[in-house]
Amino acid sequence: MGVIKVSFIFKGSVRSDLDDIKIFIKKVLNKVESVIQDKDIMFDLKLILNELIINSVIHGNQCNCNKSVNLFLEIVENTIRIEVVDEGEGIDFDISSYDPKELKCCGRGLVIVDGLSDEVYIDNNKIVAVKYIG
Repeated sequence: MGVIKVSFIFKGSVRSDLDDIKIFIKKVLNKVESVIQDKDIMFDLKLILNELIINSVIHGNQCNCNKSVNLFLEIVENTIRIEVVDEGEGIDFDISSYDPKELKCCGRGLVIVDGLSDEVYIDNNKIVAVKYIG
């Protein structure tokens, strides 16, 4: 099945610097690999984390290195819950209104996250993605 533990929690924050983000995401994924050994799930998680955290840095915190992005990741039984919060103004985005034919860059990352997740919630500057496994 790919999951070897019943529960896992990661809490952390990273300053809004794209070099720091790469290191931070790699650290998170290394920890998650102790719980999830399924390569397909890990690939999805890497994409979700990259899109959410990088969007928070660029769009939320405007690449201001004095601002942080907070991550809460929890795995309980067959559910992965990812919560990303930045220090920006927040967004009001309806994923269903995104039209890929318009070739817009804004919103594409959230559409990717929505496609890889079973549930996505947007509340101002907090985004929660839920993925069911197994």
